[in-house]
Amino acid sequence: MQQLVLTVLGQDRPGLVEELSSVILDHHGNWLASNLSHLAGKFAGIVQVEVAEEHLKELQDALQQSPHLEIRIESGDKLANDTPECLNLAITGNDRPGIVQELAAVIRHKGANITHLTSKQQSAPNWGSPLFSAVATVTLPAGMQRDVVIDALESITPDVIVDIES
Repeated sequence: MQQLVLTVLGQDRPGLVEELSSVILDHHGNWLASNLSHLAGKFAGIVQVEVAEEHLKELQDALQQSPHLEIRIESGDKLANDTPECLNLAITGNDRPGIVQELAAVIRHKGANITHLTSKQQSAPNWGSPLFSAVATVTLPAGMQRDVVIDALESITPDVIVDIES
């Protein structure tokens, strides 16, 4: 079986996910995982698909012919047998330019890796400035204690709050 990672971008509209999933199913693919979003009127998504080698070209051709969608297809890596420790973090703080870069830099400098990030800016009328919130999955290197990453993130500024989600 071949793993594929699809990045999908197009004008959002009703039925788009159904259409994409039908193309995958009709060409012998199996939708394994996804992260789909509506951003600024656009549909943006990442989809992990599995397909037998004999149907690979057929599926790739069908995806490339999808009207009104830009689809980039990459071969996925084989999954490793060892499962590193992951932290699911909820991060909140006053929004400002560069906050994502600061968080990402701290995590990288500790040797950890962001494997999933969902973020947004929202109004915080009682605070006087917009609020940044994110949910991140962070993979820790072997032997690292979770508090090392959490303490480093909270030390960026006093307004950053990090909670561990289960």
